[in-house]
Amino acid sequence: MISAIGLVGALALLIWMTIRGVNILIAGPVAAAVVALTSGLAWLPPLAAEGAPDFATSYMAGFVGFFADWFFIFLLGAIFGETMGRTGAAASIAHAVTDALGPRFALAAVVLATAVLTYGGVSVFIVAFAVYPLAVQLFRTADLPHRFIPGALAFGSVTFTMTSAGSPEIQNLIPMQYLGTTAWAGAGVSLIVALLMAGLGYVILSRMIARAVAKGERFEPRAETEEDMRGPADLPRWYAALLPLVTVFAVFLAFQYPDDLGALSAVLPAESLGKWALVVALGSGIVVAVLIGLPSRGRLPAAFSVGATGAVVAITNTCAVVGFGAVAQLTPAFQDALTAVQSMPGDPLIGAAIAVTVIAGLTGSASGGQSIALPLIAPHYLAAGADPSELHRVVAIASGALDSLPHNGYVVTTIRAVCGETHARAYLAVAMTTVLVPVIGTIVALILFAIF
Repeated sequence: MISAIGLVGALALLIWMTIRGVNILIAGPVAAAVVALTSGLAWLPPLAAEGAPDFATSYMAGFVGFFADWFFIFLLGAIFGETMGRTGAAASIAHAVTDALGPRFALAAVVLATAVLTYGGVSVFIVAFAVYPLAVQLFRTADLPHRFIPGALAFGSVTFTMTSAGSPEIQNLIPMQYLGTTAWAGAGVSLIVALLMAGLGYVILSRMIARAVAKGERFEPRAETEEDMRGPADLPRWYAALLPLVTVFAVFLAFQYPDDLGALSAVLPAESLGKWALVVALGSGIVVAVLIGLPSRGRLPAAFSVGATGAVVAITNTCAVVGFGAVAQLTPAFQDALTAVQSMPGDPLIGAAIAVTVIAGLTGSASGGQSIALPLIAPHYLAAGADPSELHRVVAIASGALDSLPHNGYVVTTIRAVCGETHARAYLAVAMTTVLVPVIGTIVALILFAIF
């Protein structure tokens, strides 16, 4: 009982500290220490019984394990995104989308621009930085409240694009190594669910904005840098700017499915590279982005430097909550909850969805939640008869729901660092689109897989 209270209390403390602005690298270990204290775990190795786990070792094992597994993808993803941003390619694509739709459809333009970049392989963290300046211009022109920009950025980045079939985001790649699937697992159901989430989220967010405007809310200006406000004339052509995204997607598919490319298969590896296909794809995309951005070559060195730094910040923020989850999974309360979920009668996909949703919420990270949950649940549910492709898709979609609680690293970065807002003003819109909508999407996916 004490273990359960401590686990719930530690999660509440982690969320509270995050909302109050405490750095996640501090909040994560502090909350994990509370979990250890209430579950009888020794804090340091010398204090633990022989063979027994301890807080410090377990936390760092989770932290370092995730770092080792995904650092290269975070590094190349951040450099790719920074190169797209510094050369103006990302802004060019966003301008093209917004010009096509116009200020009347400001919200749709922001969502579509973020969706294109995310599905093209740009890290969701970088997408927020790249699209925010355009979102400001559109919201200013349409006189819409600034506090809804984080919701628009998050909705386009971490819902129907991040966890859909074919997406090169890591949330769609992690299940592959545990289930032996591909990035296109469950593609038919994924398409239906993605369209549902896109439509539902857009309706919810647009109605929230309409109600705020009806109450008299208007655009509130923020300070933008001169770099962020470059005009279309200073940017690459949109069709040239798309080439790096097309390269990432094409190379990713080629190394995922080398057997399906006919004569080209002779120059590719005999087997799929799995998640490492994205490393090759992002590296290729960086080369193309550099070539496209040669007129802006003075900005390119900074793209590599800032991208590398940003990658470390992004992955360590995620590692901090993965470490919290690694300690949490040692507690009696966690093990009891996991046993209860796995003992649920009926479709194993339902139990898997619940388990991943809860663990992702606990860690505040879709990728971190998957990394903790899948080694524990995948063997059980595969043995229970779950189809690997269906399990892959359900896990991916479910992981993108409760992960967006206030302590999520992306949520904190987007609301505070990118948009200069507060959780009190902006988080409700983020929660409605990135928590509620994926939960509904998960339920629909379960129903569709049960029917078909």
